[in-house]
Amino acid sequence: MRATILYMIAVDVAGRTVASHCATGTLDDFNGILERREQVRIDGGIVVMMRGREAEAKAGEMATAIEGYIFYEIAALLVLAAGVGFVGLLLRQPLIVSFIAVGILAGPSVLNIAQSDEQIDLLAELGIAVLLFLVGLKLDFNLVRTLGPVALVTGLGQVVFTTVFGFLIALALGLDAVTAIYVAIALTFSSTIIIVKLLSDKREIDSLHGRIALGFLIVQDIVVVVAMIALSAIGMGGAAAEGENALTEVLGVLGYGVAMLAFVVLFIRYLANPLVERLSRAPELLVSFAIGWAALLAAVGHYLGFGKELGGLLAGVSLASTPFREAIAARLASLRDFLLLFFFIALGASLDLSVLGASVGPAIVLSLFVLIGNPLIVLAIMGAMGYRKRTGFLAGLTVAQISEFSLIFMAMGVAIGHVAEDALGLVTLVGLVTIAASTYMITYSHQLYGLFEPVLGVFERRRKTAEDADPPGAASPHDVILFGLGRYGLGIASALRDSGRRILGVDFSPEAVRHARAQGFDVVFGDATDPEFLAHLPLARADWLVMAVPEHDTGLTHDDPRQALLRAVRDLGFDGRIAVAAHRDATAMMLQAERADLILMPYRDAAFAAARMITDDARAPDRIVADPEGQKELPA
Repeated sequence: MRATILYMIAVDVAGRTVASHCATGTLDDFNGILERREQVRIDGGIVVMMRGREAEAKAGEMATAIEGYIFYEIAALLVLAAGVGFVGLLLRQPLIVSFIAVGILAGPSVLNIAQSDEQIDLLAELGIAVLLFLVGLKLDFNLVRTLGPVALVTGLGQVVFTTVFGFLIALALGLDAVTAIYVAIALTFSSTIIIVKLLSDKREIDSLHGRIALGFLIVQDIVVVVAMIALSAIGMGGAAAEGENALTEVLGVLGYGVAMLAFVVLFIRYLANPLVERLSRAPELLVSFAIGWAALLAAVGHYLGFGKELGGLLAGVSLASTPFREAIAARLASLRDFLLLFFFIALGASLDLSVLGASVGPAIVLSLFVLIGNPLIVLAIMGAMGYRKRTGFLAGLTVAQISEFSLIFMAMGVAIGHVAEDALGLVTLVGLVTIAASTYMITYSHQLYGLFEPVLGVFERRRKTAEDADPPGAASPHDVILFGLGRYGLGIASALRDSGRRILGVDFSPEAVRHARAQGFDVVFGDATDPEFLAHLPLARADWLVMAVPEHDTGLTHDDPRQALLRAVRDLGFDGRIAVAAHRDATAMMLQAERADLILMPYRDAAFAAARMITDDARAPDRIVADPEGQKELPA
């Protein structure tokens, strides 16, 4: 018998739909359901209407039936996200724009795919916890203390300017005072993810304006932390005020917060480094630990009353000072993006397009304020500090959008009850406009500067002093970046250091990292084949990359890691010279085809050096380089 489609709609006494379900099968399969129901045939399907108490009783059964199709729903959402993301890629838009569009398309106003609210919200909350964990992971306070004055003054100046004038504009648009302050604060945050990605793609992450932009992004991240702490405190104060022992409850939650902060400090002091170093021996376990740690502290924060957002943030801060933070961040970046998809799906699905129409006018006004006002205040502050108009203009364009944190901040306000969902919709529209527009502004920043350069002279002092001195972080401490810190790699590093070269070592072995650091080398822990990790290395200011990385015969693929590393650094725009170690002629030819400048053949080179020492009576090196404990040497 031909399959048909059954549409089941349960309607309560007041005529409101309380449940709906769609299934496929034959008519025989549905006989038990179809008896004594109101049936209407449509285009090969049957609509079954249940009314009154019968519908209310059946609603629970329908919800159970829907759960069996959650996999189909998630699959549809992922396919939709891939399709919309591809369109966004063609339009050169960041994923956040595509993800919000997916949420709107999947919501009740369009396709009505996203119906499993509880499951989507769970993934969304886990995504927020991972996102804030990564923010905390980047908040290395040793780095914060070394920020130059330009990053601090520009970051704080932009935050104050946007908050004050954003508040006044929001009031002028008819928003109440509480909503206006929420909207104004949300407009201050810029998206670190988007800015770093765009600057990296343009090979400008290590430029002067790129370094300054990263500096005031750190300041903005600190402001995010403070704002969320304040919001959590306000939220728990409001919740406590509804009870009889309001002061006791607030003091109790604050006490829990202090206790958790003390625990994190003790964890950083005594446990973080040895624990993470031991876990890093199994990279998969390190990633699992990081996710579990973020979820655990987020859950503890929620249980104690100050929010899972702050719990996830503290989890990241607790690992920020370990030498493994870059490796953890690089490996969790894709998971963060995947989970945040569901946050934006939940956000987009909650937006009522019929209501959003009324917010278009205010959204355009606020978007113009962000797109024009934020860059101008950065340009003015940097000009007053002695920076050239070009540097100020290019740095200012990086703050011409709002952030994913803006949406999270507004969502927290909605959850607390301070603002209505209309305000969240308004900020979402501003986010869509500013992120989409600023992507093109940053991409074509040099062309825009050429267009506006004649009128920017007012922002430049006649005597420029700031750029004549070394800008923050301008002097590179490393001439050579060396991958692989076994006996061979350390031998090269030692000889180069003796010749006056400054070396940065990279290895994925905790033993090798510890051993090289004990010998006085600057070393970072990370996967040399991970493009996310490589993007954070000072490639643009290094003269040489030396790859003393052995071949590996294990893994999901058998690609040579040296070949992958060569491709990755070239894709990142490295234009210096690259030396690669190889053992076989076939491997050497393959690496030369990948544009390696120098092929090091350890045994062949050692034989030539030995022959020279014999024939020229040269003195052999007196340094003996010991193997790091547990570190395998290059294969024969």
